[in-house]
Amino acid sequence: MELSVETLETPALTKADLADLLFGQIGLNKRESKDMVDAFFTLISDSLVEGQDVKISSFGNFQIRTKAPRPGRNPRTGQEIPIEARRVVTFHASPKLKEQIQGPV
Repeated sequence: MELSVETLETPALTKADLADLLFGQIGLNKRESKDMVDAFFTLISDSLVEGQDVKISSFGNFQIRTKAPRPGRNPRTGQEIPIEARRVVTFHASPKLKEQIQGPV
């Protein structure tokens, strides 16, 4: 059995894949499909940057969380390093999405 890099990677849905799906299923041309996908993700990221939550029905919620500063440690040297306060994006799946992922047990 021969292993390749592709077999070791988890398959991922890319923006290009989404644009191809819009092209194939809805009939938009490739340029319009790419622009629509880019606009969708730009809208989500801009909303998060402004501090707004993004809620997608039957999918989940993206929220900005502020993490407080804390002490950290360099794993190689053991030296303590301060980790600064920062904002991070969190995602919480909706109950419908969780149910779909679990499927019949």
